[in-house]
Amino acid sequence: MIAAYSMKDKTVALFGLGGSGIATAQAIVAGGAKVIAWDDNPESVSRARNAGIETGDLRQLDWKQFSSFVLSPGVPLTHPRPHWTVDLAKAAGVEIIGDVELFGRERNLIGKNSPFIAITGTNGKSTTTALIAHIIKTSGRDMQLGGNIGTAVMTLQPPADKRFYVVECSSYQIDLAPSINPTAGILLNLTPDHLDRHGTMQHYAEIKERLVAGSETAIIGIDDSYCAAIADRLQRTGKPVLRISKRLAVRDGYFAEGSDLFHAVNGEMTVVASLAGIGSLRGEHNAQNALAAFAACRSVGLSNEEINAGLKTFPGLAHRMEQVAKLGRTLFVNDSKATNADAAAPALSSFPRIYWIAGGLPKEGGIASLSGFFPRIAKAYLIGEAAPQFAATLGEAARYEISGTIDAAVEHAARDAASDGSAEPVVLLSPACASFDQFQNFEKRGEAFRSAVLALAGASAIGGSDGKPC
Repeated sequence: MIAAYSMKDKTVALFGLGGSGIATAQAIVAGGAKVIAWDDNPESVSRARNAGIETGDLRQLDWKQFSSFVLSPGVPLTHPRPHWTVDLAKAAGVEIIGDVELFGRERNLIGKNSPFIAITGTNGKSTTTALIAHIIKTSGRDMQLGGNIGTAVMTLQPPADKRFYVVECSSYQIDLAPSINPTAGILLNLTPDHLDRHGTMQHYAEIKERLVAGSETAIIGIDDSYCAAIADRLQRTGKPVLRISKRLAVRDGYFAEGSDLFHAVNGEMTVVASLAGIGSLRGEHNAQNALAAFAACRSVGLSNEEINAGLKTFPGLAHRMEQVAKLGRTLFVNDSKATNADAAAPALSSFPRIYWIAGGLPKEGGIASLSGFFPRIAKAYLIGEAAPQFAATLGEAARYEISGTIDAAVEHAARDAASDGSAEPVVLLSPACASFDQFQNFEKRGEAFRSAVLALAGASAIGGSDGKPC
C-alpha cells in the first residue's frame, strides 16, 4: 500500500466505496489523515465500515472541515450533471481529486526517482500498458503496474529509488488528477467516446491532453487530427514531444513501415525493432502500441536490446487478440473484448483466413460496417441473441452456421479449420457484441472460449493464456 502522507493531519471526504475507493480510504488513513467516506449504495457503506473506515452521510456534514474531497472516477464530475457531492464540494471551495492524484502527490513527496509512465488514449491503452510493464519487468527492473488496467494505484508498493510505475489512466482519472506529472506520458489516439460524461469531443480531448501536458516527455500518436493538433500545441510551448505514427514517417519520433519500427532524429531514420513473427503484436493497431512502448521505455532509460527482448516475449493481454492455443496449423485467438463492430475490426484485419465466432447481445448497427472483411471469413459461427441478425447481414457474402453456444462454435470451427489448406487458419472469437445474453461480462465469455479450446484433444496452450497480464 502507498500511504497518503501528503494528507497527514487533514480531514478528507471520500465518495465511492468500491474496491479502489476502500483501498484509497485506507491509504489516506495510513498516511495520518482522517477520512469520512460515503456511497449511494448502503451495502458499499457497510463493507467500508466492516473494513474499519469511518463513514458518514456527506449530505449531513459540515464541508468546512474537509481539506480535500476524493471522488471515485466512476462518479460524474461534470456530465450529464455533477454528482450531488461535487456540488457540495464546490460550494465549500474544497478541491476535488482522485486516487491517481494522490499517487502523484506521494511520488512527488517521497519518490521523485521513481520513473512514472502514464498511458491514455481512446483505444489500445490497456495493451500498451501491459506491454510496457512486460518490457520493464523482463529487463529485471522493479516494476509496479496499476490504474485503469485493474489494480488500484494506491495498493501498489510505495515509491522508492529505481522503482518503475506503469499506470493506465482513463479520462475520468485524468479529470481528477490536476497535477499529474509522469516521466513519460502517452496519448495514443482520440476518437469520440464517453461523451455522455464529458459533454463534447473538445472537452474529452482537453482532459486527455492534460496527461501529456504535465509529463516530462510527451509521446503522442499523430494519426488522428485531435492528437496531431495536441502534439503541435505542446511543442510550441517548449514541451519535449515524441510523435509516433503507424502510417506516416515522422521527422522526430517513432514510426512503423510494414513490420519494422523506426526511430527518427532530425530526419535520420534507424530501424530499432521488428514485429515480424510476434503473434501477440499483429496488426496496424498493435504497431502503434509497440511504437508507444518503445518510445516510453527508451525515455526512462531502457536500451534497445532490453526493449526488443520484451517485445519478442510479450504474451498479449487477456481477451484482446490473446493467442490461446495451437492445434496443428490452427491458431485460436480470444478477442472477447471486442464488444462492438469497431472493436472487432482490428482482429479481423489481422488475419487472412478466419473461422469467426461472433454474436451475443447485439449493439446498434450490428456488423454491417465489417463487410469489407467478409472475404477473409472462411466460415462464421454465430452465437447468442445476435445470431439471426448476423446471419441476415452475412447473407451470401460468407458461409455461416448458427452454433448457439461457445462450446459448439469452438468444436465446429476447430473441425472445419483442421481441413483448411492455408498456412495458418485462425479460429477467432471476436464477437462484435456485448456478452450479457449468455455471460456476466466479456471476461467470462473469453474464459469460456479459452476453456473450450484447451479442452480440444491435442491443443497446445500458448504462454500467457491463463488470462493474467504480466
